[in-house]
Amino acid sequence: MSLPEVLQRPLSLPVVASPMFIASGPALVKAQCQAGVIGSFPALNARPAALLDDWLHEIAESNAAYAADNPGAAVAPFAVNQIVHKSNDRLESDMELVVKHEVPIVITSLGARPEINEAVHSYGGIVLHDVINDRFARKAVEKGADGLIAVAAGAGGHAGTQSPFALLQEIRAWFEGPLLLSGAIAHGRSILAALAAGADFAYVGSAFLATHEANVVEGYKQMIVDSGAGDIVYSNLFTGVHGNYLRGSIEAAGLDPANLATSDPSAMSFGSDDSKAWRDIWGSGQGVGAVDQVCSVADLVARLRGELDAAKADLHAKLS
Repeated sequence: MSLPEVLQRPLSLPVVASPMFIASGPALVKAQCQAGVIGSFPALNARPAALLDDWLHEIAESNAAYAADNPGAAVAPFAVNQIVHKSNDRLESDMELVVKHEVPIVITSLGARPEINEAVHSYGGIVLHDVINDRFARKAVEKGADGLIAVAAGAGGHAGTQSPFALLQEIRAWFEGPLLLSGAIAHGRSILAALAAGADFAYVGSAFLATHEANVVEGYKQMIVDSGAGDIVYSNLFTGVHGNYLRGSIEAAGLDPANLATSDPSAMSFGSDDSKAWRDIWGSGQGVGAVDQVCSVADLVARLRGELDAAKADLHAKLS
């Protein structure tokens, strides 16, 4: 099965930048797309809600202008992430704006709803859905998702627990559509590994936190640089859904990372303005050991491209 047209456009890297709460805004998304990787942001990041209309216009206009001024550049499309959960009271109004602007790619999380997929399909867009296991993957496709994002162990934010090799293998056994892999991907070698394991794209998040364009405080960026896989804590305390967070931010909030309480999943809460999970507790994946400096998005993409090319050459040498 061939990829949808929007995913066949030339890119600098086979990468979709994951939507990150607070961090992903117009500046980051525009820089990602104009560096040749698919940029994305959560609709809930636009606050107040009316700002979403402005953001969608700004990103589309900027990318179009950049493409016109740089005819040889690979300017990627962008995506909007929708939290499809009952706690998101903005979903209906945000989807109206998504349809109005004909957002090319919509990423859905924490619930699969046919009416959301139908709304995106009405103007020719596609839907990619987050899944943490094969059962959820099958449900998402049954409800009309066009592609899947396999969120494996080690991913930043809300993450699964399965090995990326096991998760991709089970999904690829029956699904031929677009498949992305999320989980500790912050180096070109990891991008190549994702492709070799059966993914069409790598889904990269945490590495983009340590960029100038990310909308996070400097302390967050520096903690990404200073941290490694052993500094990531997996807990559901902060939102009701298990996710990965930086140990240093948990300690700074006065909590003991080794003795965190367990939250009631029925009390899920996402993105409220005073939520400690978004303001004080900083999400990150286990791949941050590959991040050694704060840089521009363009420089990060160039670094990943060089690493990917070197990894391909190394693999070819090993197999020949």
